[in-house]
Amino acid sequence: MKEIEEIYHNSFGIAFYWKKGSQVISEKVQLVFRETGFYLTLDQMNQFCTLIEDSMVENASCENCQLKNSCHKFLLKTPCNQIDLAVSMKELKSIKDLIEGSLFKIELEQYVYGAGLN
Repeated sequence: MKEIEEIYHNSFGIAFYWKKGSQVISEKVQLVFRETGFYLTLDQMNQFCTLIEDSMVENASCENCQLKNSCHKFLLKTPCNQIDLAVSMKELKSIKDLIEGSLFKIELEQYVYGAGLN
């Protein structure tokens, strides 16, 4: 029996719901990437998405730097006030994809099995 219900994954990480027996616990999403795990509500996931966008805008001045994809000088704030992550631009984009892909699949499922039902 699977203990998780996968939502989305990419080459950098995975997002999933935990299962308790056959029941999917969908109040929070477990994100795991770079030896780090976050257990977040949908509001926190959306907040994280905004924080990623803010970090990308703030670090846009590094666009012409040859090291921008490998240096870890980008500070990424998280929905957990006490935790910030040092990430490369490549990692930042991968985290963004992981969260946006997860949110898309969650919202699509909510629509299909919620408002979209006739």
